Amino acid sequence: MFIQTEATPNPNALKFLPGREVSPNAALEYRTIDEATASPLAEALFELEGVDGVFFGTDYVSVTRHELGPDWSAMKPAVLGVIMDHFVSGQPLTRGGDGEAAHAEDDSEIVAEIKALLDSRIRPAVAQDGGDILFDSFDEETGVLSLRMRGACSGCPSSSATLKAGVEQMMRHYVPEVTRVEPTI
Repeated sequence: MFIQTEATPNPNALKFLPGREVSPNAALEYRTIDEATASPLAEALFELEGVDGVFFGTDYVSVTRHELGPDWSAMKPAVLGVIMDHFVSGQPLTRGGDGEAAHAEDDSEIVAEIKALLDSRIRPAVAQDGGDILFDSFDEETGVLSLRMRGACSGCPSSSATLKAGVEQMMRHYVPEVTRVEPTI
């Protein structure tokens, strides 16, 4: 099994591409060892020194290292070994259900339009950098859209620029009711 790696805009995150589906139904994020117990792979990655976050995309694993931990030259071989061992073993990605609620049936027309734009144009672009972006809320009175960054994008130095220069401009263009985009912390 050959696993490719790609740098992300976040210097503390690397994207690992095992050449197969990882989480085809929903992107999954684990930020603590306690959360990681839901996934054998995430749990094994958190057992490595310096791992601060794990994110599963459709066909990749994004690992975030602790800023003060070992550097990537020390961590990368161990991370590759854990990912390879997991996929060779045939274990499931999670120990239970692995879905997220897609779209609420009671979304307003504007919220449904925002979510559709996120899913079709924005999330695929963000996934290329090893992360994800999720709808959090939209205030129809003020036009403020709150989004949550995950994976390599969470804590990335360029994530605020991505939100303002990219996502906000696109949202304001296609959904004029959006006046501003803010990150959910």
